[in-house]
Amino acid sequence: MTGPADSGARAPPHRPRRRFAQNFLHDRGVIARIIAAIGPHPGGHIVEIGPGLGALTAPLLERAGSLDVIELDRDLAQRLDEEFGGRGLRVRRADVLAVDFRSLAHGEERLRVVGNLPYNISTPVLFHLLGQRELIDDMHFMLQREVVERIVAGPGSRVYGRLSVMIRFACEAQKLFDVGAGAFRPAPRVASALLRLRVRRAPPVAVTDPALFAATVARCFAQRRKTLRNSLRAVLDQDSIRDAGVDPGARPETLDLEAFAALANRIGRGPG
Repeated sequence: MTGPADSGARAPPHRPRRRFAQNFLHDRGVIARIIAAIGPHPGGHIVEIGPGLGALTAPLLERAGSLDVIELDRDLAQRLDEEFGGRGLRVRRADVLAVDFRSLAHGEERLRVVGNLPYNISTPVLFHLLGQRELIDDMHFMLQREVVERIVAGPGSRVYGRLSVMIRFACEAQKLFDVGAGAFRPAPRVASALLRLRVRRAPPVAVTDPALFAATVARCFAQRRKTLRNSLRAVLDQDSIRDAGVDPGARPETLDLEAFAALANRIGRGPG
């Protein structure tokens, strides 16, 4: 699913393309709520992913004064450039998963990233952005409601998983509000929600090796019904898991950030 829709332009109608998962936002009330949640202001460097027909682009540009957008669809990129290009809009036609956000940031500034992410690639996009989070201040995304609920879930929830843990490690996550299918054209078959992510300046737990922490979380959730003694068998024995202060019989969906950090740090110490 991709972002915004009807900006009121007089250009010929654009037919949504299924291969780009395009569902265009058109509800003016929802658009206003999203813009209010983002709070754009002059001087803030905003990057919009999947601007589509410009439903968010126009009010963002009006309030921020300039804007970078990343759009994969050639026709939409050209349309946006023709409509807004002389008003401070910079259009980059690219796959967001291939974009180095360092090329967009200037000096020490931190980016604000917004958009209606294509639902079929939302998780890869989130991980791609987390990998460059030192450049980012906050993010506001329209996502499938189920994905937002996974992100904000805590330990013990049936939807708590790798994405929940890694987002929580890097960001403060908040579900802002639900958006019904009728706010989009064509209407998707799923409900949506707006998510706010504020990037942490420092992680909430002490981790000696962030890459090892990420690998440990991935290993634990690769077979989420397995206990830790089974899922971590290749890297930690039961005594070492206990030494980290974690029950070897626990399952990953019950662990908080501190437990994952303790396991990763224990793996990093090596045998013994």
